[in-house]
Amino acid sequence: MNTFRIKAYAKINLGLDVLRRRPDGYHEVKMIMQTVDLYDDLEFTKLAEDEIRIFTDKEELPADQGNLIWRAAARMKELYQISEGVSVKLTKRIPIAAGMAGGSADAAATIHAMDALFSLGLSLEEKQKIGVKLGADVPYCIMRGTALSEGIGEILTELPAPPQCHLVIAKPQISVSTKAVYGKLRVNELAPEEHPDIDGTMAAIKNGDLDGVIERLGNVLETVTVPDHPEIAEIKEIMVENGACGSLMSGSGPTVFGIYKDRELAEKACQALREADGGRLTRQVYLTEFYNRKKAR
Repeated sequence: MNTFRIKAYAKINLGLDVLRRRPDGYHEVKMIMQTVDLYDDLEFTKLAEDEIRIFTDKEELPADQGNLIWRAAARMKELYQISEGVSVKLTKRIPIAAGMAGGSADAAATIHAMDALFSLGLSLEEKQKIGVKLGADVPYCIMRGTALSEGIGEILTELPAPPQCHLVIAKPQISVSTKAVYGKLRVNELAPEEHPDIDGTMAAIKNGDLDGVIERLGNVLETVTVPDHPEIAEIKEIMVENGACGSLMSGSGPTVFGIYKDRELAEKACQALREADGGRLTRQVYLTEFYNRKKAR
């Protein structure tokens, strides 16, 4: 095999709680992670030369060590003494710096691709051990699906897929630094009601209760990101006004998703978001659904 193509799927958080800040500076989290059917396309080709080349359709993305694809490929080459190189063509669809793990998903796809291209025969667990050195979300992106995420994000418990629905995803025309958001979070100052009911959300997912998931949507990082970026609250309001059963910021933001049971309402919400503030509120609006491993392309 000389060429390998793979999709790198984005994620949202159906619930995100931060329990404490650890002495090493990392934050202990408890999250419900959900893959969505929005993805980047990556094409990997073997090179005779010992190089890593990245070509992307987005000028703002680095093509060197600043890109997680490069770092993941370099790590795989180092670990498994791969003397050949690889060329990577990235078609970017996941919003950048959006709280949807786009970079982590690309790194996860790179680990899968290098394993396939060079016939390494790695297990899922072996890939995840490599991934966690690249970023806390990478092990989850390697696994995909629905999962409880604990520790710094590397302790994963697979959950059944929640009932299917329609998702509207919108990113305002701002970017947010995950490091900066966590740096401003004061876990000890949060009121008890600001912590989402992750255990309740888990139970609702296991029971196939979409309404139970919706009524427990919560993300403690909204306490930091939303006051700094009122556009997020505006998007949430537009979604709810246009039929969303619930709406939440994903990750550290600024991307917002709305859950819809009716596709027509979801389509109208997309239009309303694209037209909001004369088209200036957001130019990245997507209508999608939860990723289904059994139906994945």
